[in-house]
Amino acid sequence: MIEIDRRDFLKTAAAATAAVAASSAVSAFANESAPSLLGIIYTKEQQGQWEGKAGSHAPQITVEAGKVLVVTAHPMTTHHFIVRHTVVLADGTVIGDKTFSPSDKPESSCELPKDYKGKICATSFCNMHDFWLSETTV
Repeated sequence: MIEIDRRDFLKTAAAATAAVAASSAVSAFANESAPSLLGIIYTKEQQGQWEGKAGSHAPQITVEAGKVLVVTAHPMTTHHFIVRHTVVLADGTVIGDKTFSPSDKPESSCELPKDYKGKICATSFCNMHDFWLSETTV
């Protein structure tokens, strides 16, 4: 069995998210037409091996007054915690990212570009339950 170093995976996660957002293929994660992504990126609709974990792992996105707030409703312990959030626009532009320690709350925020309209993707990476993606449109 190939063992994947979670830190190496995390380093490439933002780039993968940006590429997906740029191609407007985010919705493909939730269906069978993207079998190569199943088991790599999880969503509320496609929980894969982590069925039942979306409520505490899929990031929640709120947009208000030009600001994007990302919250993952996940308990934070030394052995099980959210490692990182990344926020990406539809064209692949990363507008925010934050790395957490076990003592942090898994909440992050960033400014939306002035007058932006379109898709926003947010990722949440759990050290035990992998890489989760949510999207919204403003």
